[in-house]
Amino acid sequence: MNKLNPYVYLFTMGHFSVDWAQGAIPALLPYFISSCNLNYQDAATLIFANMLLSSVSQPLFGYYSDKISKPWFVPIGPILCGICLTTLAFTTNYWLIFICSMFSGFGSSIYHPQAALMVNKIAGNLKGQAMGSFSVGGNAGFAVGPIVAGFCAYAFDIRGLAIFGVVNAIIAVFLYSHMPHVLHLAKDADIAEQKAHPNQSLENDWPAFSKLTIVIFARSIGFAISNAFIPIFWIHVLHASATTGSFALSILFSMGVVITFIGGILADKLGFIRIMRMSFILMVPAMFLLVNSTNIIAATLLLIPVAFSLFAPYSPMVVLGQTYLGKNVGFASGVTLGLTTTMGGLVSPLVGWGADQWGIVPALQILWVAALAGAIFSFLVPVPKAWRTQHQA
Repeated sequence: MNKLNPYVYLFTMGHFSVDWAQGAIPALLPYFISSCNLNYQDAATLIFANMLLSSVSQPLFGYYSDKISKPWFVPIGPILCGICLTTLAFTTNYWLIFICSMFSGFGSSIYHPQAALMVNKIAGNLKGQAMGSFSVGGNAGFAVGPIVAGFCAYAFDIRGLAIFGVVNAIIAVFLYSHMPHVLHLAKDADIAEQKAHPNQSLENDWPAFSKLTIVIFARSIGFAISNAFIPIFWIHVLHASATTGSFALSILFSMGVVITFIGGILADKLGFIRIMRMSFILMVPAMFLLVNSTNIIAATLLLIPVAFSLFAPYSPMVVLGQTYLGKNVGFASGVTLGLTTTMGGLVSPLVGWGADQWGIVPALQILWVAALAGAIFSFLVPVPKAWRTQHQA
């Protein structure tokens, strides 16, 4: 029985360190709205800042990692994210908050492509489980980040955000010290793959990757808008406290930790495309019912199907992207991981503007509309040619 390479968990830990910083920012929006007198559009623009530089640079870092491997990108990401979150604790200047949000996203974009490329190389035949485990780190970060940030902002002291800098620095040192051995394992895996499939030529299937990109974009809207507006929705629509709003976001991502891992295992057993399609079919009614709910208990229960629909297809989509672009796995990782968590953030200011104009509930109808588009395109995504060739062989 194949066992997952334990060094996958090294990158899982790093994934946690960058994404708990990313998860902290939406939980801090009510604090910034209050302390800086922001409207919804200004607050949502901070999510836009967090995603803007990341969405542009992440595919570029992925492309660069295909050409020249730069393993030192891996520890730099956590360091930059930690510094930016720590800085937020000591300022109420909107533009400095904007810059810190932006460069925190940049730190995330540095980490993801190179780390995902290394996970792909050392995963062997358990790519779904490996990417699921890697993704668990990110979703665990998104679950823990809002709790820690919310505690600092609303219960303890905002200067407690310095913990992000301390923890990330420790993890970065740990990553850097183990990187030489990981690179050796990756090299051995490349040699073994060449021996196992000596005549296999890697190809890029751009049409299939383009269809997958639309599905990823739809999921990204669901992810980013939920991430940004669930605390606000809980506070201003369901009339809960700020702490309860942050806790709701943590519930979503806590379930996401488990569901992401399960999604990777199910994808290895049932098929990557099947899990993706099932998730999007569920996402449409789940999102519709959530954004039209007025009962806090019902809304909390609806977080269960929402979590499954958002997180189960995460690792299958990344592996599919890496498979479609067999010659550019790093670029595929940058695009799939980047679009999955950033492109939806570019829509956040528009949703914030809509919330200012018409109210939060009408603006959030975009969630189920995007899910419907994703469900349609998920049925247009084909089985990768590489898998069809292996099955025939």
